[in-house]
Amino acid sequence: MSGLIIQLSAQPTQEALLPGSQRLAVQILGNDTVYLAFLRDIYVFPKMKFKSKRQEEFYWRTVRDVKKALPYAKIVSSELIRVNTLLGDINKENERKRYLARYEKEIFKRYEPELRKLTLNQGRLLLKLIDRECNSTSYDLIKNYRGSVSAFFWQGVARIFGSNLKSEYDSKGNDKIVERVILLVEAGQL
Repeated sequence: MSGLIIQLSAQPTQEALLPGSQRLAVQILGNDTVYLAFLRDIYVFPKMKFKSKRQEEFYWRTVRDVKKALPYAKIVSSELIRVNTLLGDINKENERKRYLARYEKEIFKRYEPELRKLTLNQGRLLLKLIDRECNSTSYDLIKNYRGSVSAFFWQGVARIFGSNLKSEYDSKGNDKIVERVILLVEAGQL
């Protein structure tokens, strides 16, 4: 059963809409009018019970770090998709290397100042979130695009600072709280 879909607004003009408000669509089926609204997912978790003040501080620090690092992990994921699509069109190996070198310089120029402002914990979390978003560790990504020697070098640098490029995201184990925070942040509930 299909019907006519009309977009309505509570206000007569678009300028009259309040910030954050949306127009509603309606579907007319015979004599019935059905309002169509699109809602985000809502997640309901049991209330957090903290055993100590320290545990509560850890949770809120995790919330802060996820809000800071998650957008960068999503950028990495979308940029990888973009690069892989463009690399599929380049047949010659030397042209691919030139493109990747140019692209790397552009990306460093764009994101390096912001990424330098991350704390060590936010950096470690970013490595795990990259694994979550890309289904590949940072070490594997460097190895695939820059080679084994470069991946080994950067793993050594990361280890000096107490990080690990091979760290994997485990949503059911160690990163269970992080997964909960991510779901709530993405849903706009936190």
